Amino acid sequence: MLNRLSTHFDFHGEALKLRSERQRVIASNIANADTPGYAARDVDFKSALANATKGLPGVASLPSMANSGAISTTSAGHMRVPTFSLSNAAGGNPTPLQYRQPAQGSMDSNSVDMDVERANFADNSIRYEASLRFLNGQIKTMNLAVTGQ
Repeated sequence: MLNRLSTHFDFHGEALKLRSERQRVIASNIANADTPGYAARDVDFKSALANATKGLPGVASLPSMANSGAISTTSAGHMRVPTFSLSNAAGGNPTPLQYRQPAQGSMDSNSVDMDVERANFADNSIRYEASLRFLNGQIKTMNLAVTGQ
């Protein structure tokens, strides 16, 4: 029984860490909105979560998409792709950051679209808070079951 509870919290803990890191990436995009040549980046949350929770019992049903959209280097002169990595107990592989395709080009080659970034920031914030509320409800329910009140 304790393993099931621990696995449940491990999964949501990894999801919260991933949401927090995604918020950092989006905030970096917003901060660099006026930086010439800056390329907006983001995280494929679904594949990153599958990667971060790989090996946790009870979450094997998540599809592993760690290699989808992988960028390969065909020349020694290519730049290294930045990675998004979570330190997780399951030992998943780092998930590469993806570059966002701009909807409209700009004169300074900056691909940050502030409307998209604001929407992603708000969406990620709401999902983070929803996860926290869900976990809080689960903890209150377990506390109620233990204390019997």
